[in-house]
Amino acid sequence: MKTETIAAIATGMSNSGIGIVRISGDQAFEIIDRIYRNKQGKPGNLKAAKSHTVHYGYIYDGDEMIDEVLTLIMRGPNSYTAEDTVEIDCHGGVRMVQRILETVLHNGARTAEPGEFTRRAFLNGRLDLAQAEAVAELIHASNDYALKSSVNQLSGSVSRKIRALREAILYETAFIESALDDPEHISLDGYGERLLKVLEPVIEQVEQLIASSDDGRVMTEGVRTVILGKPNAGKSSLMNVLLGEERAIVTDIAGTTRDTLEEQIKLQGISLNVVDTAGIRDTEDVVERIGVDRAVKAAEDADLVIYVADGSRPLDDSDYEIMGLIRDKKAIVLLNKTDLKLTVDKEALEAQCGHCVIPISAKEERGIEALESKIKSMFYHGNIAFNDQVYITSARHKEALEAALKSLNMVRTSVLDGMPEDFYSIDLADAYEQLGLILGEAVDDDVVNEIFSKFCMGK
Repeated sequence: MKTETIAAIATGMSNSGIGIVRISGDQAFEIIDRIYRNKQGKPGNLKAAKSHTVHYGYIYDGDEMIDEVLTLIMRGPNSYTAEDTVEIDCHGGVRMVQRILETVLHNGARTAEPGEFTRRAFLNGRLDLAQAEAVAELIHASNDYALKSSVNQLSGSVSRKIRALREAILYETAFIESALDDPEHISLDGYGERLLKVLEPVIEQVEQLIASSDDGRVMTEGVRTVILGKPNAGKSSLMNVLLGEERAIVTDIAGTTRDTLEEQIKLQGISLNVVDTAGIRDTEDVVERIGVDRAVKAAEDADLVIYVADGSRPLDDSDYEIMGLIRDKKAIVLLNKTDLKLTVDKEALEAQCGHCVIPISAKEERGIEALESKIKSMFYHGNIAFNDQVYITSARHKEALEAALKSLNMVRTSVLDGMPEDFYSIDLADAYEQLGLILGEAVDDDVVNEIFSKFCMGK
């Protein structure tokens, strides 16, 4: 079946050393032969070139030379899309890359839709849907952990895990169906007990994958972090230290910060989406009161709360209010202003708030490394081992796993209740199907369209 030939700019739209125009489809080689000439200025006949070769020459629009280029030839199915593919490496000026794309389009290609190259890779069996989604995550990775996780997923870590689970489920489903069709030769005596021995490890692995989604979300989206404290505790100073610049206004006047200030910060490879808030206190100032209310709401929605306690002043009602807010939250308490004489005891504060207390001086930038290490250990449980640990980073994958887990638990309940074996096969088949959605089997077109709509044009 013939496919339309598509083309797009595969590099960022900014001036750079090199720009890439990608072409994929049945007419890719015919199109490049219309516009490419070799170093002698003659037609290059790249259609006859060996796959995975690079050719030096020029791109012409009619008789006009546009640019000096390197042209890469990749024959399907041994290309990213599994189709005949050409990549034109040209000089990276924005207008130059646009001009070459226009020339390609004028000679028979059409503009690729967002994610269409990767979509074709998926449809042609080069990637499953989980790997295709990893491509998008790789492009948008905002920290080292997200990058490593997406590379791992692209290599098939999630897919291999899901396929192994599906194979175990499929075997049992097939056995039940065969036994029901041929009871004279295949016995189901004692099968329920045997099935439970197979089922328990499968359920455990699915539960582990679901549990990993919290760390997976943190990798890709960052940790929603809120800084709380009473006025002049040093919240904005801490924010500036973490940012490495004077972003938040710092004064000796209580109530300087009246609204939330949001910034993204990277600490030891972790992305923190940090919100500096208004100081928590009773106030008659209407504007400041709104800021305090927003601070409380932000703390309720946060993954992590950093409570900055002013160690140079005795604890008061505002401090105790904050302790109440963070009692059941993931939180770190910073005993700030250790450069001054402390009136708050670290051990006493830990006993009162029920959280780890780290002494710091935001003014002198002391204790920040201890804070970074604590955040890392809280969310990644120490060092992540990407070689053997699979993390779920997609909400779609988590939803499918939860549906599969529900069906597997129903199978277990049916076995324990002594239900007929055909009840097992129905729920096993449903679990198999739900896991298949992760790989892209029997996925609605709307879901596929939504996934690839988030890609850039050249990918």
